Amino acid sequence: MNIENAQVQMRKGILEFCILHIISRGEVYASDMLDELTSARIMVVEGTLYPLLTRLKNAGLLDYKWVESTSGPPRKYYILTELGRNSLEALDETWRELSESVDAIVNRAEKYKKPANGSTPIAPLVDPSTPSTTA
Repeated sequence: MNIENAQVQMRKGILEFCILHIISRGEVYASDMLDELTSARIMVVEGTLYPLLTRLKNAGLLDYKWVESTSGPPRKYYILTELGRNSLEALDETWRELSESVDAIVNRAEKYKKPANGSTPIAPLVDPSTPSTTA
């Protein structure tokens, strides 16, 4: 398994969701999106962002408006459409479910780490701290 490739694919998979969230807060300029994504360590470059923004616009999830700038050409600010807001709500629910599921798996794996002696632990199918519902 190529770990670096897996990490890149994980970030790419969540990128649209993050972009929609950033835009959901209000009108946003592309370079501001880049700054926020970079500071959040979701590695992205202009060559990735602009085609993605175009694809989201073509899908009807976002729109943009031109705003005059006092120091140069007009700037394009992105905004969510109603379809974009509805899609983001659905993605939020999916994220919560997925996040909880992944956390459950990761936390279970942490609970049953391999012992120092090298033997393989056998994890119970049911968490022993959970009360049984059978009679």
